[in-house]
Amino acid sequence: MAGKGTIQKRGVNSWRLTVACGLDSEGKQIRKIKTISTEYGCEEKTCKDCKKISRCKARGEAETKLALFSEEVDKGLYVEPSKLTFAEFTERWLRDYAEVNLAPKTVAGYKEKLTRILQAIGHLKVEKIKPTHLMEFYANLQEDGVRLDGKSGGLSPRNIRHHHRVIGTILQDAVQWQVIPSNPASRVKPPRVPKKEAACYSEGQAMAMLKALENEPLKHRTAITLALATGVREGELMGFEWQDVDFEENTIEIARSSQYVTGRGTFPKEPKNETSKRIVSVPASVMALLKQHKAAQSRERLKAGDLWQGSQRLFTTWEGKPMYPYTFGSWFPKFLKRHNLPPLPFHGLRHTSATILVGQGLHAKVISERLGHSTISTTMDIYSHFIKKADVEAADKLDALFTTNANQQTNQHVNQ
Repeated sequence: MAGKGTIQKRGVNSWRLTVACGLDSEGKQIRKIKTISTEYGCEEKTCKDCKKISRCKARGEAETKLALFSEEVDKGLYVEPSKLTFAEFTERWLRDYAEVNLAPKTVAGYKEKLTRILQAIGHLKVEKIKPTHLMEFYANLQEDGVRLDGKSGGLSPRNIRHHHRVIGTILQDAVQWQVIPSNPASRVKPPRVPKKEAACYSEGQAMAMLKALENEPLKHRTAITLALATGVREGELMGFEWQDVDFEENTIEIARSSQYVTGRGTFPKEPKNETSKRIVSVPASVMALLKQHKAAQSRERLKAGDLWQGSQRLFTTWEGKPMYPYTFGSWFPKFLKRHNLPPLPFHGLRHTSATILVGQGLHAKVISERLGHSTISTTMDIYSHFIKKADVEAADKLDALFTTNANQQTNQHVNQ
């Protein structure tokens, strides 16, 4: 158990607190030392023999902090100051934790954000990082001229929040590893990101897009149609293998995702989360298109001969290698522009699939499971506007029913 402790005056507002907390293996007293600053100041060089000590506000404040310090030591909550800079701790964090436990693409994303972060606060001691440092950094990211692409203006609120999330994650692990007592990022609010409706097509626009696809290469037509029909993520689409397709049951299993990281190339990984592992039903017409694509791929394999790499992926290069995961995502906007269709990001196919199902009256829980969301609340949050719109349309249909029934009853009463 920690002792009461002692106080030593170091300056006008500076004090050294010492608390004893047991003995080490050699029987020597273990002491925890902490230097603190007080709001009140005292011009006396020492408290020894000071006649004003009982009335000294500075001394009283130091004694209060000593009591809190002693309690922290007693409960094992006190973390001794670290000499590590944020850059040095981050290097260890990447080596010992991130690169061992996180997906390569996630690590690559962290490293990209850390380039700016370490330039700004990498030199600071981990325990010296304050909320004000982070607030100043986020303000700097909003200034004109910080963008690497040369465009005017600062980073978007969403991009700044990504930087904040990286810093917060690293500092939270510093807390867990008892390098610092608390996470300063938890006391900072990054810029608010305006909520936007999910970018998607209406049913009519989706039909026009499918019509335009009829004149495109079979591989591209199959990929876009399959993405719309299943609502899968781009990486999941590119991770499909023929063993995942059940032509008898008209289903596809989402068992992996395909990713690309500079320096490593294209590789498979586990889906985003456990709920992302799922089996989705596919319309019979889309399965028929898949059969055509499978036959075309078999012809490509025969043509490639010994050069075929043996990949079982649905979408491969001419020699059978897994395609670059963002091939169709890069092609899609150009396709839309050529056919004078409204702009839509590739991920918008997933949103379009979901909103069409909402419009058809499918329950949000079923849609959530089909999309592989971790919780139904995620689905409700993303598609709340469309769910509300579908609810209003349902009410209008019921109103029409009730109105028709009321009119019939009125006519019967008049005829009587």
